[in-house]
Amino acid sequence: MAGKVLPYTQRMRWFHKARFGMFIHWGLYSLLERGEWVMFQERIPREEYAGLAGRFRPGRFDADAWASLAAEAGMKYMVLTSRHHDGFCLFDSRLSDYTSVKTAAGRDFFGEYVRACRRAGLKVGFYYSLLDWRYDGYWEWRRHKKSAEAMIAQAHGQMRELLTNYGRIDYVFYDGEWVPGIPMSRSMSDGKTALDVAGFWQSGKLNAMVRRLQPHIVLNNRSGLPEDVDTPEQHVTASKPGRGWETCMTMGDSCGWGYVRSNPNMKTVPQLLQHLVNAAAGEGNVLLNVGPRANGTIRAEEAARLRAMGKWLAANGEAIYGSRRCGLHGGMIGQWTGKGNTGYLCVFRWPGRRAVVPLVGTKARSAELLATGKKLKLRQEHNGRLVISGLPLRPPHPSVNVIKVRFAGRPEPLTEKNKAAWLTGTAK
Repeated sequence: MAGKVLPYTQRMRWFHKARFGMFIHWGLYSLLERGEWVMFQERIPREEYAGLAGRFRPGRFDADAWASLAAEAGMKYMVLTSRHHDGFCLFDSRLSDYTSVKTAAGRDFFGEYVRACRRAGLKVGFYYSLLDWRYDGYWEWRRHKKSAEAMIAQAHGQMRELLTNYGRIDYVFYDGEWVPGIPMSRSMSDGKTALDVAGFWQSGKLNAMVRRLQPHIVLNNRSGLPEDVDTPEQHVTASKPGRGWETCMTMGDSCGWGYVRSNPNMKTVPQLLQHLVNAAAGEGNVLLNVGPRANGTIRAEEAARLRAMGKWLAANGEAIYGSRRCGLHGGMIGQWTGKGNTGYLCVFRWPGRRAVVPLVGTKARSAELLATGKKLKLRQEHNGRLVISGLPLRPPHPSVNVIKVRFAGRPEPLTEKNKAAWLTGTAK
């Protein structure tokens, strides 16, 4: 599999088309039902926490069920926590006995997950935490240098295992790059370059190895180096054009990615669809998280939201998959995505029988409701006002509706030379 590293545009091609993926946080912490940071947040001693491995026997784990749900949701890739900050591995590792293979479960959950992704036609990604809370050398790296060195060596070795033993992997989501007392980026002090997290983890060496092993792979920016993909967390913020980005987001409260028993503050389907549209409008992806129970099942509230999103995407996915920036402004109505000479007005707030969008500088040729193909009427007026009529009084879909507009060229905004002229309705 090793070979010449693919150029950025080639290795990112599938990622830019995908737009929607499933994040899965699952591990020993799921037993405690208080999120994936529970070991640290409650300061549970190392040996006490490790005892959870003797209870971790997820009898209802079914990787095919996870992958099937992701596909039904319209997702195109999956990312599983192969190892979180607690150091417990869901894969087989020669470098650690603290794995699902060598403890009570006796199963390589990561291997089962990879095969299920492939059967479902999904791209395969994994999350890997560089840090491991169990090492004294993480917390006090100056005082415990050998421990820190062992932790770094383990991270490099386990990344080699993950990218050697499981066939083709499409995406690596690093996390846990921060280190107490070390800045996230290089800084200058007295003419010398200070240590940064990339230097601590030897990330240049690590990622060079990763790319040698799998030249097509996509890497995120959480090893201390920019690599391929920016990762805004819990918010939709577009990167500059041409740069890959992906917002990772929970359905419930932001403090819990792993299973939290009481998580009543769930985002609604309209909220989730709006996040997806806004990401697509900025040429970015949404990596939406589920936190399965310790037994391996996904809660009904999460599954229902995913299926609703999948049903919407089945009718409106043309506006999302492979989307590009449009340049037009949706005003109070919603958001535009684009592809070539086509714009997709994703309507969040249904206007009734007529939709009006100002400052459209390109001539519109035709319009229709994307989900049904219903033809709509167009009129362009002063100040680039695009008037779309023939809409039903009530929104066909309760959350988001898409109006597909074909233009004479790539849709571009109109610049108002006289910002007060619209008051008379005569400006061109």
